[in-house]
Amino acid sequence: MRVDQYIPTFAPHDAIGNHTLQVRRALREAGYSSDIWAENALPPLQHECRPYLEDVRHHGEDRLLVYQASTSSPMAAWLTTRARRGEELLSDYHNITPHRYFERWEPAAAQSMAQARQELEMMAPVVSLALADSAYNEAELRELGYRNTTVCPLLVDLDEYHRPPDPATLERLQRRRGAPGAGAQWLFVGRVAPNKCQHDVIGAFAAYRRLFDPGARLTLVGGATSVQYLRALERLCAELELGDSVELLGTLADAELLAYWAVADVFVCLSEHEGFCIPLLEAMELGVPVVAYAAAAVPETLAGAGLLLEDKGPLVVAEAVDRACHHRPTRASLVKAGKARAAEFSLPVTKKRFLAAIEGYLGNIAH
Repeated sequence: MRVDQYIPTFAPHDAIGNHTLQVRRALREAGYSSDIWAENALPPLQHECRPYLEDVRHHGEDRLLVYQASTSSPMAAWLTTRARRGEELLSDYHNITPHRYFERWEPAAAQSMAQARQELEMMAPVVSLALADSAYNEAELRELGYRNTTVCPLLVDLDEYHRPPDPATLERLQRRRGAPGAGAQWLFVGRVAPNKCQHDVIGAFAAYRRLFDPGARLTLVGGATSVQYLRALERLCAELELGDSVELLGTLADAELLAYWAVADVFVCLSEHEGFCIPLLEAMELGVPVVAYAAAAVPETLAGAGLLLEDKGPLVVAEAVDRACHHRPTRASLVKAGKARAAEFSLPVTKKRFLAAIEGYLGNIAH
């Protein structure tokens, strides 16, 4: 039996790209033949896949096609045609950001997101089994008409987060942290995008500095999917007179990011739309307390292992961060609960769930 994956954009340092590699490894270890087919492959992953249009059906071959769905792509229509001709098509759904978040900032991106959701709905009648990262994502699939669904979290190698941080970056950050007057270190990791609501994090951070900790610092890590929104964040920092207390760093190398995790006192997520949110898992694994807004899949991912807020007003967030940073019983409880929750997403656990879903489906069609 062959189980091949199809991914529109195969990128390094990307949760879906890493998941795709882990899935292929798990399938091969379980005895399946498995390849990756991509529309766009970015360096250095070109050698890990082949162009999907070169994939030709071989009649009589037992094969499952698994689509990694998260963005608009002509691959969706191409796979739909293959399924209508009798091939077995599965989908692995990683969420599509609602286009309304981008309409103001990036109209072209908003149009692409709307198109991606139309493609997702188009595929519903021909997808035999749809996997979803979370129950939140699964509910979206059900609403669009997917009949056979199950939840399988992203495959993430948590051991990767325990590699040594970049020594030069870590030394610099530790020196800054130990300087006179230095305060709590806030961290948020995620694309600079309107749905991630970094503007709310900045607003809450400004309130925190004024009320609790004038020496606090905020670091926002993540590449910009909206340059217009990034510029607005920069203007907001200037208007709030935050000076160099806020860093907007863009994408970092893994070892550099680990240095920022090592000095972080709290992870603050005020996003309004997440299909899972891998950085929450990273924070829990690394013992960084989480303060988060209770939206979309965030409550499901945390499962009680963070301070979950129904209101993300600046004062509410600032007070919660103060508790997470300075109330020792609260902090210890958050760290302990986070590590226990992260263990539920260890690679052996998630690989087992993924393979059980695939083999359960194969067992059903065999009968």
